Amino acid sequence: MKTTIDKAGRVVIPVAVRERAGLKAGAQLELFVDDISIRLVPTCPEPKLVHNGRRLIAKPSVDREDLPKVDLASMVEEERNRWPS
Repeated sequence: MKTTIDKAGRVVIPVAVRERAGLKAGAQLELFVDDISIRLVPTCPEPKLVHNGRRLIAKPSVDREDLPKVDLASMVEEERNRWPS
């Protein structure tokens, strides 16, 4: 899949990719750059640490319905099939 960069330096992520990754308008992404690639990775708010008796428990700081719906199994399978055996 290809996309272009406009004069302002913006890249449009196609709707099929956004839907598959669970990205919505305003989603924050982390940018990673190496010698051969640029990766955009969705960020997730840090969990809150809550005391439960003598234990410290990490609780999500995002409502469950606001989390992206991602089919991890199909993404792994697609990645496996991307490379020749």
